[in-house]
Amino acid sequence: MLDFLGDLQRTHMCGELRASDADSKVVLMGWVNKRRDLGNLIFLDLRDRSGITQAVITADAGAEVHDRATAVRSEFVVAVIGYTKLREPNTVNKNIPTGEIEVVADELRILNDCKPLPFSPSDTVLANEEVRLKYRYIDLRRPELHRNIELRHQVAIAIRDHLNAQGFYEIETPFMTRSTPEGARDYLVPSRVYPGEFYALPQSPQLFKQILMISGFDKYFQIVRCFRDEDLRADRQPEFTQIDLEISFPRPETVFRVVEGFLKAAFSTIGVELQTPFPQMSYDQAIRLYGIDKPDLRLPAMADVRAAFARENLESLHVDPELPVLAIVIPRVGDLSRKERDELRLLYPARLAQQNIKVLDDTRRLEKSFPQSIPKVRELSGAGTEDYLVIVAAGTVSFGDGNEGQKPPTGGEVGGSYRSGSGAAGNVPSGLSRLSMRERQIFEGAGQVRLALAQKFADRHRLFERKGTGDDYKLLWVTDFPMFEWDETEQRWNAAHHPFTSPHEQDMDKLESDPGAVRALAYDVVLNGTELGSGSIRIHRQDIQAKIFKALGMSPEEQQARFGFFLEALQYGTPPHGGIALGLDRIVMILAGAESLREVIPFPKTAKAVDLMVDAPTPVSERQLKELGIAVVGKKDL
Repeated sequence: MLDFLGDLQRTHMCGELRASDADSKVVLMGWVNKRRDLGNLIFLDLRDRSGITQAVITADAGAEVHDRATAVRSEFVVAVIGYTKLREPNTVNKNIPTGEIEVVADELRILNDCKPLPFSPSDTVLANEEVRLKYRYIDLRRPELHRNIELRHQVAIAIRDHLNAQGFYEIETPFMTRSTPEGARDYLVPSRVYPGEFYALPQSPQLFKQILMISGFDKYFQIVRCFRDEDLRADRQPEFTQIDLEISFPRPETVFRVVEGFLKAAFSTIGVELQTPFPQMSYDQAIRLYGIDKPDLRLPAMADVRAAFARENLESLHVDPELPVLAIVIPRVGDLSRKERDELRLLYPARLAQQNIKVLDDTRRLEKSFPQSIPKVRELSGAGTEDYLVIVAAGTVSFGDGNEGQKPPTGGEVGGSYRSGSGAAGNVPSGLSRLSMRERQIFEGAGQVRLALAQKFADRHRLFERKGTGDDYKLLWVTDFPMFEWDETEQRWNAAHHPFTSPHEQDMDKLESDPGAVRALAYDVVLNGTELGSGSIRIHRQDIQAKIFKALGMSPEEQQARFGFFLEALQYGTPPHGGIALGLDRIVMILAGAESLREVIPFPKTAKAVDLMVDAPTPVSERQLKELGIAVVGKKDL
């Protein structure tokens, strides 16, 4: 028989009691984590969000209390009233903070029972993830998820407090707005009042936060839910939370200092002191040194070691001597057997072979053939004798034009969507440097090999072992992205960031003559190879906005149809402004050391955008559809 709570109030949380609380009368309430029946003694591990305390029911409590304890099972909700006492030294549980004390119960109330569980929150072996998501309310009882959700709360509070101290206003922007599709698809919301017309859920508050700058609010932020109807990946969710901010009259460095400040506050919640300011690297440098625009600085950069080989040596290896020869170094791996190298080759992207990009990984054989070259390669790349060394280069087999696609209107060299690199680090040209399609493939292919090897060796060789300090987290600003990307299918330029991103002032004269060479005042903040956020300085002048739209091939009619309200707002005294948005879910995932975003979001969707707990999405009634003026067609009709 279940009991009512009545006027009973708990005196302590289950994880609060310590040895200093001995000989106190207490009332604890929570879930039964485990029950152990020793006949005259029954032990209940009582759990709430703060932790676990052991309660003991002895024969002295009386037959009624003992019978109730006998009826209790895992995950029953109970109240225990009794006195605390110190445990005997040989029974102290050093694995929990309350392990020196226990509660001797003289009353037990069963507030609710629990049907047989699909899995137990106390299980050490996790249930299938789909089962866990279907019964998310049980899964969320696990201490690991409680810690993750608590951490999420602490991070959000730390960020809010920091931004408030810096003079930012937290301002809410609408969830129901107009559709302005850019990249990912919008989630559409039909209007019953206006049949055939739709609101859209925001992919970001981009235009509204810019309008707030036009409105004179100067410093805005919001921890906001956003929505994208896109194909999902392990690190994506259809609804997600971002830290969104905008500032009037900034330079990029203004935004950098604000972000560094609130990230420093966020990381302090796990006791990590970040070193600021974060280093900066141009997009060009990132591609040249890492083969990717979100480099992981925990591994050495790639090095062009072509100078280590004589031309005839490269030709004998069927390597093109006119193109980069890149060395990749993975630290502390040691020498590998032939079998191990064969297994590693399965990790290399298949398209490298299709693009005739060679991966030379048997350095022992190479050193026998070229005894002077490999030591020089090690010198140029900084590779030690215990480091794993791989060389990536272009093969000399004919490379067909079929793989290159059609060139953008800038001629034989490409920037933009072919996002190219610069010269050597520290010697960055004033505009985007140009790589041929072939050069780009080599740098990006080598970058993929570098990441594949790092992931393979990460656990086995403890490459990324955490020390609990700021050195575990390599943060970086990547700047000077291309303004435009070339769309092979549409044969036109697209905005690489969004069409309201400002170009570099020095590159304005190239907007019409050479769009691929235009750099954007755009920037990303990257952590250990993961993009945390992306932002830019915005266009605040209508004449420049018109040039950007023209470069994008957008007609005046299309501009008005998609962005008319915003273009009009720009005409009413718009200040220079810029901002950024960072993914809160991703930040918390990294701080928690979790493998998936689903481990730090209370109610996530599956990889197929399904909520298994509430069974959504689902069909709606014909009556609802009729009210909205919507007819549903089958998949075969789409």
